[in-house]
Amino acid sequence: MPEALSAALGHDGLLWLIATVFVAGIVRGFSGFGTAMIFLPVAAKFMEPVWALICLTVMDIFGPVPLLRKAWRAGEPQDVARLGVATLLCLPIGLALLFAVPAEVFRYAVSGLAILVPMLLLTGFRYRGALSPSVMFGTGALAGITGGAAGLPGPPVVLLYAASTKPVSIMRANTMMYLFAFDIMLLGWVAFNGRLEAVPVWLGLIFLVPAVMGNITGAAIFDPTREKVYRMVAYAVVFTAAITSLPIWE
Repeated sequence: MPEALSAALGHDGLLWLIATVFVAGIVRGFSGFGTAMIFLPVAAKFMEPVWALICLTVMDIFGPVPLLRKAWRAGEPQDVARLGVATLLCLPIGLALLFAVPAEVFRYAVSGLAILVPMLLLTGFRYRGALSPSVMFGTGALAGITGGAAGLPGPPVVLLYAASTKPVSIMRANTMMYLFAFDIMLLGWVAFNGRLEAVPVWLGLIFLVPAVMGNITGAAIFDPTREKVYRMVAYAVVFTAAITSLPIWE
């Protein structure tokens, strides 16, 4: 057995992390988002920030694959491309911040962003303007910074879509495609910076099975007619993971 795989199998909190991955997969399967906001606050308790991002990226690249063809048909690939281009350009800024700050700052940033999103949406925050190309580019740029610095590209994109008047099916498809593209970009930039290590890659591969199972389960129970119920469940799970993972409880 490779030494890195052996280290991954013996990693602290492995079973807890696997359970978290499965729950995050379910939420992403029926909402199109939530994996990072659920997984990262918990993972940051058991590993350094860069490892947490590598684990998330490896498992996330494969987890939504069974659902991407359907998402492409239901979504708006052109808007996703605008988000992706801006993210690619701004991701290095976020990663530079990540490499420069202590692990505890990362944990607070992750939990803070994960708490902020459901709170804003629950208070009735709504974007009423048109989703113009400039708005999409600006959102993608912000997502690149938050994605690199805290591993959370989702909040700016989720806030834009979930607070807009777009149908839930389009929101779900677009965010799913965007987050898949972000995972590829993040893994590439981390490798380019020489920070891609074997142990977190193995952990990500271990998490792949519960991630896929969760995505498939979430997609199977998804019902567009129950939009509000799914949103409330997703917000509740994200909020709980973030609150319980804050360093102040230790």
